This record gives sequence, C-alpha cells and structure tokens, in this order.
Amino acid sequence: MKKWLLLGGAIISETSGSLALRAALDHPAWYILVVAGYLGALVLLAAVLDDGVGIGLAYGIWAAFGITLTAIFGSLIFGDPFTVLMGIGIVLVIGGVFLVEIGAQKASEKRKAEA
Repeated sequence: MKKWLLLGGAIISETSGSLALRAALDHPAWYILVVAGYLGALVLLAAVLDDGVGIGLAYGIWAAFGITLTAIFGSLIFGDPFTVLMGIGIVLVIGGVFLVEIGAQKASEKRKAEA
C-alpha cells in the first residue's frame, strides 16, 4: 500500500509542478512551486522504485496519470483546450500502461515457474 501512496504523491507533485510552470509564465513566483513539484516528484518516484516497483510500471503510471491530470486541470484552470481526440489519446495511454502491467505480471509468473 505504501508504494502506491508514494506513487500517488509523485503524480500529484509532478502535476502541481507542471501546472505551476504554466502559471509561472504570467507570475514568475510560481517557479518556486515548479522546482519543488518536480524535485518532490523525483524523490517520491525514487522511493517507489526503492520499494520494489519496476521502472516500466512506475514510470508508466506516473506519466499516464500526470498527462491526464495536467490536461484536465490545465483545461479547468487555464482554459487550455481539451478535445475528444485528446481524451481518446489519454485513454490509449492509460490502456498502454495497463498492458505493460499485465505483461510484467506474466513475465514474473514465468520466471517463478522456471525457477
């Protein structure tokens, strides 16, 4: 459970940094949150990896949810466009991460069976 909370924190931290980057274009003080957000995201992602989650899965989930949340909140907060095509792309990214997880589980089961 701890590893998923850490990963959730990394996703929120990275999304906050990305949104702050957009805000910093108009108000440079937001750059403080940009640095803190990205630094926090990387520290938390490292903790997730240290807790045993594979890099492909952790990075895939981090990226997929980061893209999704940034696009949604960018649209809500800054009025950035959000189209049906973008929504389809996000669904495809999340589906790809799901397939990576299934593949990782199958490979793990195969390794255990061979051992």
